[in-house]
Amino acid sequence: MAEPAQCFDLITMGRIGVDLYPLQTGTPLPQVETFGKFLGGSAANVAVASARLGRRTAVITRTGDDPFGTFLREELKSFGVDARWVTPVDGYPTPITFCEIFPPDDFPLYFYRRPKAPDLEIHTDELDFFAIRGARVFWITGTGLSEEPSRSATLAALKARDKAGLTVFDLDWRPALWNDTAWRDPEEARPYYREALGHVTVAVGNLDECEVATGVREPQACAEALLEAGVELAVVKRGAKGVLAVHRDGSRAEVPPVRVEVVNGLGAGDAFGGALCHGLLSGWDLEKTMRHANAAGALVASRLACSSAMPTAPEVEDLLAGEPSPGTSH
Repeated sequence: MAEPAQCFDLITMGRIGVDLYPLQTGTPLPQVETFGKFLGGSAANVAVASARLGRRTAVITRTGDDPFGTFLREELKSFGVDARWVTPVDGYPTPITFCEIFPPDDFPLYFYRRPKAPDLEIHTDELDFFAIRGARVFWITGTGLSEEPSRSATLAALKARDKAGLTVFDLDWRPALWNDTAWRDPEEARPYYREALGHVTVAVGNLDECEVATGVREPQACAEALLEAGVELAVVKRGAKGVLAVHRDGSRAEVPPVRVEVVNGLGAGDAFGGALCHGLLSGWDLEKTMRHANAAGALVASRLACSSAMPTAPEVEDLLAGEPSPGTSH
């Protein structure tokens, strides 16, 4: 029997798909002969990452009415993620994503989401607003704003949520996923980002994504702009320079990355997101939350897959045991 909707620690809403990753590292895609098949998509991965840390999670998304869609729903359940709101769509195939793996920092992605991805066919009248408002954390992504009806449904969910609990906006700027080329320009997408920012309590993104949302790029300026837009906590990921987190109450943390041998950097951001939710729900201070999120991301970067690579809490603790603890200023 499914859990009552109000019991969820985290509900995510957005992208899902099948990741087909080459099993030959450093081989160009035309020469790859074998692939591994994995659950993918940012919303799904964040839910899995948080579930692996012991949280009760669910996803609102849609798949094709095909065997790949069945695979994704079965994978979510196997990871302990509630799939009650993962429904099939007629006429649109389940998305597939290929990548190439050239460690330590080159991982090209090839998205197959045409003519339209089913996860963009989320309709406002299908949403369980009671569950969305009842979740301790509600997580949305920038890709969900890329096309109707998902755009209207995402904004309607945020308005119904009305900043109840923790509401997280993963800025998630992927211009190739905005079907209308007119909307691939950050200047055209920014109004939707700004509207969403007015309804969330936490914003998280890398420098490119923060620039799309705010129009500025320097990390501190990005954080200040996100706070000005209405969020309580701005989390700016700076790659090799670590992460900057600034709260409206004046607390801040600058945490360096955890060093690992990178196998596949894809999915590290989703692991970071799942651990971020876990830390916020645990009531940890910013420095501890960011250290754990960084470590979770690093562990996934040291592994091939995304969803199945998401770490458990003991794995994160073991990695952090050898890391120095940076200070937090207030």
